[in-house]
Amino acid sequence: MKNVLMLASEAVPFIKTGGLADVVGSLPKTIDKRYYDCRVMIPKYMCIPWEWRQKMEYVTHFYMDYLGQSRYVGVLKYEQDGVTYYFIDNESYFSGDRPYGDWYWDLEKFCFFCYAALSALPLLDWHPDLIHCHDWQTGLVPVLLHDKFAGGEFYRSIKSVITIHNLKFQGVWDVKTIQRFTQLSDYYFTADKLECKKDGNLLKGGIVYADAITTVSDTYAEEIKMPFYGEGLDGLLRAREHDLRGIVNGIDYDEWNPETDKFLVKNYNAKNFRKEKARNKKALQEEWGMDVDPGKMMIGIVSRLTDQKGLDLVECIMDELCQDDIQFVVLGTGDEKYENMFRHYDWKYHNKVSAQIYYSNAISHKMYAACDAYLMPSLFEPCGLSQLIALRYGTIPIVRETGGLRDTVEPFNEYEDKGTGFSFMNYNAHEMLSTIRYAEKIYYDRKRDWNKMVDRAMATDYSWRTSAMKYQELYDWLIGY
Repeated sequence: MKNVLMLASEAVPFIKTGGLADVVGSLPKTIDKRYYDCRVMIPKYMCIPWEWRQKMEYVTHFYMDYLGQSRYVGVLKYEQDGVTYYFIDNESYFSGDRPYGDWYWDLEKFCFFCYAALSALPLLDWHPDLIHCHDWQTGLVPVLLHDKFAGGEFYRSIKSVITIHNLKFQGVWDVKTIQRFTQLSDYYFTADKLECKKDGNLLKGGIVYADAITTVSDTYAEEIKMPFYGEGLDGLLRAREHDLRGIVNGIDYDEWNPETDKFLVKNYNAKNFRKEKARNKKALQEEWGMDVDPGKMMIGIVSRLTDQKGLDLVECIMDELCQDDIQFVVLGTGDEKYENMFRHYDWKYHNKVSAQIYYSNAISHKMYAACDAYLMPSLFEPCGLSQLIALRYGTIPIVRETGGLRDTVEPFNEYEDKGTGFSFMNYNAHEMLSTIRYAEKIYYDRKRDWNKMVDRAMATDYSWRTSAMKYQELYDWLIGY
């Protein structure tokens, strides 16, 4: 049996702010339990709902010197779906109504978490062969395994892998501050270690010292070796390219299943979607006061409303697009300028555009089922989960060829009868518009081709099973027995 510990700042179902939580919640359940004992450790935030906190069992506690003070570290555990979850408890660090928010405080909090997690391991009656770290919040762990924790027999054999979910977020502050929080010597703050452009950088430390590096799609693994996507770390990632691999995320096929989804007006599958999918569209049109016409092409976006998602392209062509025979629906929150932009178009073209500027899990399920096409013109997209959900629901993705979007959406080819969506290459609003209009043409004039594309989309497999196999190969390679 090989023991793997996942270390992260969030995990479904306990706490979620983004796709990271889905990965850390879903992957350990899918790892083959005959060969791997995969456990998870996250902070015990006070904002984890009480229904979960009350179920956690006390394991142990101890006091640890950190920043010149003796600090309490509690360890609790809970088992869910055959996976053991550990929670690191310290109320002064992990109170508050959300897991992140104040950058400076977050840096100190997660450096404390890395120390506490490693210090707790010998008390768990369980020895990990490998620690799988996620994002900058746990980037200090591979460094500490080479430094403060390198001496003891317990830690010597532990391997580490770090997964980059989004290279934009790196845990950066001035060197003096990062040095204080990490409690590392001057030796570590040079350009080949934790120093980057005269600042301290926690993610960089993880990338330099981890035994292997993964990111969440093959294309993103290539892109981050280039300056445009590399966020200042492209040189380091080129230097470590032999230890870097891309593994596409999966989605939870139990939660995202149009056949059993409890939020839908009418469940459907690949056999009966031609009739039943339209009922979900009609229900949404009625609910949001749009023109009720199940035959009208509906394009949707469920997203954080930020620059990364390509919404400046949408802004450029929205008036032109609204001249077409389509409906456009949006769900999400984010930058004020995009929230207000979509509110404006909802007011201007109310029977055609509906902007829901909030987030609701239930509504997102309804939208994936109701829409005919799903627009995702991202500037960069490490993996992207929305297009995978759209494929599962027979909602044809229209994407820009970047990162995980390029890896998971096969462009429609009318001559070879292939493809599961539409894509465009350049970050250009009118290239996007012509791709959308090509999709409209297929939808209205070549319905049979469209339906065959839906068949192919719904037949793709982006469950966690495939990804879990690739992670298992990586673990085997690192642990080596």
